[in-house]
Amino acid sequence: MEALNKVQLLAVLAIPVIFAITVHEAAHGWVANLLGDRTAFMLGRVTFNPIRHIDPIGTVLVPILTFLLVGFLFGWAKPVPVDWRNLGHPRRDMALVALAGPGANLIMALGWGLMIHLGLMLLETSQWVAMPLVYMGAAGVLINVFLMVLNLFPLLPLDGGRVLSALLPPRLAAYFARLEPFGLMILLALLVTGLLGAVLLPVVIGTVDILPGAGIVKELFFV
Repeated sequence: MEALNKVQLLAVLAIPVIFAITVHEAAHGWVANLLGDRTAFMLGRVTFNPIRHIDPIGTVLVPILTFLLVGFLFGWAKPVPVDWRNLGHPRRDMALVALAGPGANLIMALGWGLMIHLGLMLLETSQWVAMPLVYMGAAGVLINVFLMVLNLFPLLPLDGGRVLSALLPPRLAAYFARLEPFGLMILLALLVTGLLGAVLLPVVIGTVDILPGAGIVKELFFV
C-alpha cells in the first residue's frame, strides 16, 4: 500500500484522534459514576461530545506541532474531574477509574482493526470506499494503542501514575504524589530526549501485533 504524506496522514488521523480522546475521557467519568462519584456526570463530561473534552492547546495545537516538527503525535485532553471522597474504596476505585481510559482505547483499537479487515474485503468491489476504511482503520489502531501505552506510563498525572499510586503503600504514595506538578515537564523532557519513544515504541509495536490488521498498520506506519 502507498505511504501517506503528512497532510494525508493528518486527514486520516483526525477522526480516530477525536474518538480516542473523547471515549477515553468519557470512560473515566462513566466508571467514576458507577463507583459513586457523579462529579464528571454533573459537569457533562460523561459524553461522546468531543467539545466537552477538547483542550485547545493540548488536543489541537500541541499534537499538530509535534507531529509536523518531530513526527511524534503528543497531546492531552481536559482531565475528567473525580472526587475520591465520593468513592466507596478510594484507592482501589481511583485505580479502576484510571484504567477505564486505556481500556476504552484498547477496545477502540480492536474495532478499528476490524474496520481494516472490512476495507480489505471491499477492496475489489468498491475501492473508493475500501481505501479510506483501511487507512482510517490503521490510523485508529495506531493512535488508540499509542494513547493506551502512553497513558499507562507510571507517571502522574497519567493513568499509569494513578494506578501506581493506588498500589503503593500510603506513605510512599504520598511522596510519589509530590511529583505530579512536575509530571508534564518530565514527560516533555523524556519526549525531547527521545527516551519516551525508545520506551514506548516496542510496547506499541508489540500491542499492535496482537490486533486485527497489524500487518497493514505496520506497513503504513513502521516501514
